Amino acid sequence: MTGLPLSELLTLLAAMVGAGVFAGLIAGLFGVGGGTVIVPVLFYAFEMLGVGGASNLHVAVGSSLLTIVGTSWRSLAAHRSHGAVDEAVLKTWTPWVGIGALVGAAIAGLTSMEGLAVVYGVCLAAIAAQMGLMPDHIVLRRDLPTGWTRRLAGGAIGALSAMMGIGGGSFGGMLMILCGRPIHQAVATASGFGMVIGAAATLGFVVFGWDAAGRPPWSLGYVNLPAAAVMGVVTTLVAPFGARLAHRLDKRVLKKAFAAYLALTALSVVMKAV
Repeated sequence: MTGLPLSELLTLLAAMVGAGVFAGLIAGLFGVGGGTVIVPVLFYAFEMLGVGGASNLHVAVGSSLLTIVGTSWRSLAAHRSHGAVDEAVLKTWTPWVGIGALVGAAIAGLTSMEGLAVVYGVCLAAIAAQMGLMPDHIVLRRDLPTGWTRRLAGGAIGALSAMMGIGGGSFGGMLMILCGRPIHQAVATASGFGMVIGAAATLGFVVFGWDAAGRPPWSLGYVNLPAAAVMGVVTTLVAPFGARLAHRLDKRVLKKAFAAYLALTALSVVMKAV
């Protein structure tokens, strides 16, 4: 980036590529947005290299959202090849998820870095608790909600995901499991929410961050173009491998280990920003 020594540029590039590989595998394997990996890596990279400032967390979230579009498309295609996607759910829930993503982007644009860090940390801790502690067989109702309940739930999935820079797999997949859907179907179907979340929320982060101060160089609104390009390409290429692994591995031990990582990451991001 502008003004950075070559060694720091290479360090940042290596961090982006490594995080992109990890995020792509995580997105395909667990159905959670790669933003659980990309956002903290970018945030810490910007902070450690001294680029940007008060908008660094917003830019990390916005950049992550842009990468989700391609990753979700690839992951959804891989899951469809296994016949695991509920197309009816994807069709009826996606519009409300997209509207929620726009609302979440607007809220994030009006929130300070400290406030956004608290939202990110609390939601990430909730995802960690769900992955690490909640048994897969717990069911709260027999099927997914309809009518206004569906609209509100879809909007909440989109809004929270947008504010965290993740796809719809984390909250959408959690809801589907709690409503009695098999875990593989929940992961596969909810991965499709990521495309609309990424597209809608990215637009919002560009608009609401257009004149914001404290952004890293080469940022369009709250979206850093080099970071999104590098990590987007890497995660898009790697996501299908994670989706294939999801149908071959017993993920219980992996989920608990990743949940522990998420809990520690949530705490560190909040402490760093606040």
